[in-house]
Amino acid sequence: QLNASDDRGIDIVRGPILSFASTRTIFKKGFKLVILDEADAMTQDAQNALRRVIEKFTENTRFCLICNYLSKIIPALQSRCTRFRFGPLTPELMVPRLQHVIQEEGVDVTEDGMKALVTLSSGDMRRALNILQSTSMAFEKVTEENVYTCTGHPLKSDIANILDWMLNQDFSTAYRKIMELKTLKGLALQDILTDLHLFVHRVDFPPSIRIQLLIKMADIEYRLAAGTSEKIQLSSLIAAFQVTRDLVVAEA
Repeated sequence: QLNASDDRGIDIVRGPILSFASTRTIFKKGFKLVILDEADAMTQDAQNALRRVIEKFTENTRFCLICNYLSKIIPALQSRCTRFRFGPLTPELMVPRLQHVIQEEGVDVTEDGMKALVTLSSGDMRRALNILQSTSMAFEKVTEENVYTCTGHPLKSDIANILDWMLNQDFSTAYRKIMELKTLKGLALQDILTDLHLFVHRVDFPPSIRIQLLIKMADIEYRLAAGTSEKIQLSSLIAAFQVTRDLVVAEA
């Protein structure tokens, strides 16, 4: 088994992997198994060398390539393999396992805390367990607020407040309040924007106005990714919502 921290260049493929795959087991029937984790990080040369090895020793060796991005595996290797895609886990699968861990470790978790764990991990079991562990170490009780605070994620109530300020207050008041909240809670505009996006879909805006708002939000996210000033982009976000508010009022 070789993973990303091991050297998996062309020399390793021609050396250890080739010698392991080419030797048969004498006393035991069955296959040898070669597992290459994060195979998408292997060089093109190594992948090309692997192509022949897989083909030649298929009688006694099976290869398992694990990767995040299928596009980084050369087509020649893809055609020699059977693909299995593993999607994110559903809450129905995650909750029983989390409850088992909570029971074994004796952690105090509330129902809203459990929901927050499942929501924030978005189908990643390892992430859910990491958040559970760090929250239980930082706070005695794992509640929704503690989980969000521990991960540095904006609380739903904070996002609801931000949305309320942007739609109902004047520009300077909204800007001041959001800046205060950002400083107090240590929030990043990127996270606020991601969570606001969910709220925008729930608020009952006319379709044409919602489309314009989402386009503006997409532009702001793009600019943030390009490394612009958060203060300017926050002003732009508030402006987008206030223009939306004026359009809704005009239509009404």
